Amino acid sequence: MLDKKYNLIENEKKWQKFWQENDIYKYDFTSDKKTFSIDTPPPTISGSLHIGHIFSYTQAEIIARFHRMQGENVFYPFGFDDNGLPTERLIEKEENIRANSIPRSEFTEKCMLTTKKYEEDFKNLWMSMGFSVDWSLQYKTIGPMARKISQKAFLDMAKLRKAYIKESPVLWCTTCRTSIAQAELENADKETTFNYIPFMCENSQLIIATTRPELLNSCVCLFINPKDERYLKYLGKRASVPLYNYEIPILSDEKVSMDKGTGIVMCATFGDTTDAEWCEKYKLPYRKTIEENGKILEGIPFVGVLRILAAREKIIQLLKDNNLLIKSETITHSVSIHERCGKPIEIIPSKQWYIDILSEKERYLKAADEINWYPASMKNKYITWVENLKWDWCISRQRYFGVPFPIWYCKKCGKPIFAKDEELPINPIETNPSEPCSCGSTDFIPETAVFDTWATSSLTPLINSKWNTDKDMTEELLPMGMRTQAHEIIRTWTFYTIVRSLFHTGKIPWKDIMLCGFVLAKKGEKISKSKNNAPSSPKELIERHSADALRYWASSAKLGTDTMFSEAELKTSKRFLNKLWNAASFCIMQLEDYDGSNPIKLLPIDKWILEKIKILEKNTIENLNQYEIGLARHDIDEFFWNDFCDNYLEIIKDRLYKPEIHGKEEKLSGQYALYNTLLEILKLYSIYVPHITEEIYQSFYRNFENSISIHKTQWSMKLGNNDENILQFGENIKKIIGEVRRYKSERNLSLKEKINILKISIPKNYEEYIRQTLKDIKACTWAEDIQVKFSDKYDIEIL
Repeated sequence: MLDKKYNLIENEKKWQKFWQENDIYKYDFTSDKKTFSIDTPPPTISGSLHIGHIFSYTQAEIIARFHRMQGENVFYPFGFDDNGLPTERLIEKEENIRANSIPRSEFTEKCMLTTKKYEEDFKNLWMSMGFSVDWSLQYKTIGPMARKISQKAFLDMAKLRKAYIKESPVLWCTTCRTSIAQAELENADKETTFNYIPFMCENSQLIIATTRPELLNSCVCLFINPKDERYLKYLGKRASVPLYNYEIPILSDEKVSMDKGTGIVMCATFGDTTDAEWCEKYKLPYRKTIEENGKILEGIPFVGVLRILAAREKIIQLLKDNNLLIKSETITHSVSIHERCGKPIEIIPSKQWYIDILSEKERYLKAADEINWYPASMKNKYITWVENLKWDWCISRQRYFGVPFPIWYCKKCGKPIFAKDEELPINPIETNPSEPCSCGSTDFIPETAVFDTWATSSLTPLINSKWNTDKDMTEELLPMGMRTQAHEIIRTWTFYTIVRSLFHTGKIPWKDIMLCGFVLAKKGEKISKSKNNAPSSPKELIERHSADALRYWASSAKLGTDTMFSEAELKTSKRFLNKLWNAASFCIMQLEDYDGSNPIKLLPIDKWILEKIKILEKNTIENLNQYEIGLARHDIDEFFWNDFCDNYLEIIKDRLYKPEIHGKEEKLSGQYALYNTLLEILKLYSIYVPHITEEIYQSFYRNFENSISIHKTQWSMKLGNNDENILQFGENIKKIIGEVRRYKSERNLSLKEKINILKISIPKNYEEYIRQTLKDIKACTWAEDIQVKFSDKYDIEIL
């Protein structure tokens, strides 16, 4: 028998320990079972986890449990993305330091110590949620194996010139002081001023409107549209830059909008990506104004060493003082910002490493068709991103804590020297090349940049399969069964992983991709660490409400949709857990004298419940194969609350209590159906609420079943054809019970109030079924007499 009350927290810790000690979720490398492999996003070490992480990671974990209970050998690793800018910013905040204010080695050591602490916290949280991860497969993106794989992958690309270095305009964050990639940009609406400024051309004023007057010193050209008849006469002439008084050419380009501003555009180096494109296209000179730290270059008249906004204000004031500001309008416009810090980006020339992605866009689009997208609509986000790519992927970052480029540069001739494969992983700052340069020099300059964190985390399928090591499993594991992630990083993690997998293996990285929604703090506002808008920490929520309660809540949403969270919603979870415990307690009490024997003959209503759960399993499998865990759980809930608790248990209760009236074989029929139906209900729910289902299984079923854990069992009711007659009969019995209940409720009668006569009209082909079920109906409805009439039309009458 089960305890009267289930102790949520105490039992969850007990079973988590049991699962670990007995390797319940360990991947079997020797098994001949079909492998289902999962590529899980390694959470970024940038602060504490919040309810949004619980939401999406739990949904994926449910899928892992589902496939395990379909008899598959589940490869479910977990990692930590513990290098790069987000981690550096965390350490800078916690230690109250700047990365560049202390020796690089000292800062790296602080990063290693801090990430280790957070990784333990993260791991403990996932374990406290009952995640069925094989922790022996754990990895970290700063670890030796990941560094080796990342460096080897880069060297392979560099040898084929797929990775290359060049000096050119690059997206630059002056706050984080590093180059960034196009995928790291976000757009934000910012309020600023549109300033109308006159450039002189001969004796005419050409008015331009700009939001970046601080870049006047960088102005290298004025552009007009070749179809704009207002300005065609100025083509090929030169204009004078106000305040700085030097001349620039006037050219035409079709990108100029005739309707925006005055129709004349100032091209500065570099105000935006269009400026950079024009400079390359028309071979315009570069005039440096903004430095990497976000200050104006020292020596520039009027604004040298000022920060950008201060320089803008100073220039505007100077324009006013010199009667060079025609007018100024306050506008709101879209600005490109760095997703990590939310600050506007600049474009400055810099020597950086890139991966060529623009030359193979068609290949990446084709790959989208080879992958199953769940939900399918998310595929369009990927396609739109690829079609609109403008820049190759910049993979170098001017930071400290990351995977180093395995490169030196010859001090004499400048040639890049690549590390040898057998030397990896390597830090060029700490080690010299093993051989002289081809020019004979032995003096080298190490590359101090590190890989963009995506350059390593895009390799998670290769890291998981230990690519290019003595334990290489890429042939067995790739493409992986499933990638799970949030839809916001389709442009980064999804795209970059596809790029790298196609290059290094020639295969797509995974067969399926499962894209989860967000948890919202309020309508339209995503919960995030940066906004500090999360409710109680997951740890506190687990301690107050239990892991199973959180897991049940997390499984409620339709895949890919966002959801709101409040602690009050966990009341629904607790109500369900209480109902499951009480229903199981009732069933187990009725099974105390059941020895596992099969009845001579199953009664119709017992056949019906077994047929119903068989259909339920088939539908649940279909939904879960589509990654619709919310729809699947809804169906299970409907069966459990309605068919099983409200109807079946009430119908057979009297038969179980009173074998002297109903018969011993009839009781055995009910016990057999009860035993198997409850067991399957527990199996179905075990992927959602693994702790309470394990407790019930171990308390009773372990005495009869061979599996050490319910999580080692398989769903077993789904095979065979359905008996449509018995299914329809059972639904008719449900209607009879429902009509009687409604009749009593409308008259404010107790459900145990007797009724004199219950007249039932039912099709003739159910004659034998109804005869065998009369005692159950009579006991359940409290009818003194039941009169059955056979007709094509189903009906009941209560007298």
